Amino acid sequence: MALWDRIKESASTMQTQLTAKKNDLKSGAFRDASMAMCALVAAADGTIDPSERQRVAQLIATNDVLRNFPADDLRRRFEENLDKLTADFAFGKVSVLQEIAKARKNAAEARAVIQIGIVIGGADGDFDKTEQAVVREACFTLDLPPHEFDL
Repeated sequence: MALWDRIKESASTMQTQLTAKKNDLKSGAFRDASMAMCALVAAADGTIDPSERQRVAQLIATNDVLRNFPADDLRRRFEENLDKLTADFAFGKVSVLQEIAKARKNAAEARAVIQIGIVIGGADGDFDKTEQAVVREACFTLDLPPHEFDL
């Protein structure tokens, strides 16, 4: 199977698993951690162009699991995290990983946050090395072994 197909299949599988747990993913910690993860993946290379920002915002708005939360609230949280990362990536990453850590207390939410990172990273068909690396860091932040997610 080609790499492109494996990435698309992995993102699709993660989305299916997330949708199955949708009713369990309604806490503020999950919301905050998910938006931090989306921003971290979007800015994984240290920059984010307007088209990438818009693409990720669109994915957030249309993700079935994230519809548990008001779209305007999600967008605001996503943008705040992006602003931290674009102002000073290294310092912003510390803050964003602290937001992601909020999901550590609930194993299902922690796993879902990682799955959202993989869905966002693989949405364009190219879950590149920098995106994989930040999702791996988030795994460590959440006390989850990256190999469970093929990272």
